[in-house]
Amino acid sequence: MKNIAIIMGGYSSEYKISLKSGNVVFETLDKSKYNAYRIHIFKDKWVYVNDDDEEFPIDKNDFSVTVKAEKITFDCVFNAIHGAPGEDGFMQGYFKLINMPHTSCGMYQAALTFNKRDCLSTLKPYGIKTAESFYINFGDDINNDEIIAKVGLPCFVKANKAGSSFGITKVHKKEDLKNAINVAFKEDDEIIIESFLDGVEVSVGVISFKNKTKVLPITEIVTENDFFDYEAKYLGKSQEITPARLSAEQEEKVTKMAKKVYEILKMKGFSRSEYIFKDGEPHLLEVNTIPGLTRESILPQQAAAAGIPLADLFDNAIEEALKSLP
Repeated sequence: MKNIAIIMGGYSSEYKISLKSGNVVFETLDKSKYNAYRIHIFKDKWVYVNDDDEEFPIDKNDFSVTVKAEKITFDCVFNAIHGAPGEDGFMQGYFKLINMPHTSCGMYQAALTFNKRDCLSTLKPYGIKTAESFYINFGDDINNDEIIAKVGLPCFVKANKAGSSFGITKVHKKEDLKNAINVAFKEDDEIIIESFLDGVEVSVGVISFKNKTKVLPITEIVTENDFFDYEAKYLGKSQEITPARLSAEQEEKVTKMAKKVYEILKMKGFSRSEYIFKDGEPHLLEVNTIPGLTRESILPQQAAAAGIPLADLFDNAIEEALKSLP
């Protein structure tokens, strides 16, 4: 029986979603094969939480926990932390240092994909199409006319390093730009402002499955709101249609592009990337390396459409992680 630490929580606004994802993993893992442990990672504590909600501190020297005088070590970590520190490279770097297998991508890949600006800039030379963008760091002089001249209206103002649509605003009028920038700066000290792409939005799951890169059935996003915001993602204000209603040509293009992005970045584990079709061509918005794993989340829906039950999806991630160490 392998001891599996499921890390969940995190330091960002996404922690509640992460706890849900982590608990689904905990409930789904094959109990005849794995001893699963829920590990809550927060700024003020790293703790193992048992079935009675008792907390036991994690020893960060070797990522172990002592319960009633018994020291428990782990064979593998299942990473279910959305946002910092699970999706931005910090946990990956820590686990690399202590030689602990984990289900997520490498430290560099996590850090790069978490930074929308740097990720898109890295992929552009490979022919990956993206929206026009404008970058601002906290403290920069802000010239609204310069921004609008580059990206036009409407545009999206986003926190550069945040997920789940936290800190994002769709701006229709020049006078609303300042407030949108202030909202984004509450989430991050870097923001990205992008041109509005008017077209079909799709989400593409790409995973390593049985040691091969696998593109899952594509999901079309149809939101009741002005864009795919937090309400649309998590409060039922959208339709997620799998498989997406795409032409054969569109499906082939976005499938090839998503696989190319995964392989250019030398990804491992799960990923979910978002695209919008403009003039028939998919344009990349962002890459997520710890996508939602609840039963309602997009990646599990896509896996189900591909005939992969959740238990198999999670089991494969652990098996591949265990094989990754020399």
